[in-house]
Amino acid sequence: MHKLIILVESTSEPGFHNFWPRFLHAAENIPGLRREATSRISRVLYGDVQYALVHELFFDSLPDLQAGLASPYGVEAGRLLQDMTAGRVKLLIADHSEDDMENIRKYKTLEQDANNPTGRA
Repeated sequence: MHKLIILVESTSEPGFHNFWPRFLHAAENIPGLRREATSRISRVLYGDVQYALVHELFFDSLPDLQAGLASPYGVEAGRLLQDMTAGRVKLLIADHSEDDMENIRKYKTLEQDANNPTGRA
């Protein structure tokens, strides 16, 4: 899975909140989009970067992501993004993977059993 990560520096640009629903409409119609996520930053724990919002668009593959961004809806979403942020935005493409804690714990249990074959602590 690949994703486009959109880092928005400020949501206080004039008109940002007018553009946001239009951006979402365009982004949600990008061909190949599997899901999206929005995170509003409440606090920076370390570092001197200041972002107000992170928005992520997930695709099955890098070619799907690239084709989606090149589509009319992708181009429109990009234009709206530039307009609503006055260019104060960073875009990243990432190879995305994730795992559920249930699955991770299963492998930790197998590892613990392998290290303790007698079953005693």
